[in-house]
Amino acid sequence: MNQSNLQKAIKSAKEKAGINKRVTSHTLRHSFATHLLEAGTNIRVVQKLLGHADVKTTETYTYVLQQNLGAMVSP
Repeated sequence: MNQSNLQKAIKSAKEKAGINKRVTSHTLRHSFATHLLEAGTNIRVVQKLLGHADVKTTETYTYVLQQNLGAMVSP
């Protein structure tokens, strides 16, 4: 699949889902990484899956996780 076909498929899926926000392949990549981290996947595993040379790059995805800390109830 080439880049143009991928972009068309994403656009079509976005429209069918009724999503009004901008959606790109990077959006899917970011969501994938965020969901893995939320599920407790080790950050080094996510780093490897995303192909990041430096874990610092992967750590940017933890920003979203930190925003949700206020909603957590301490045991």
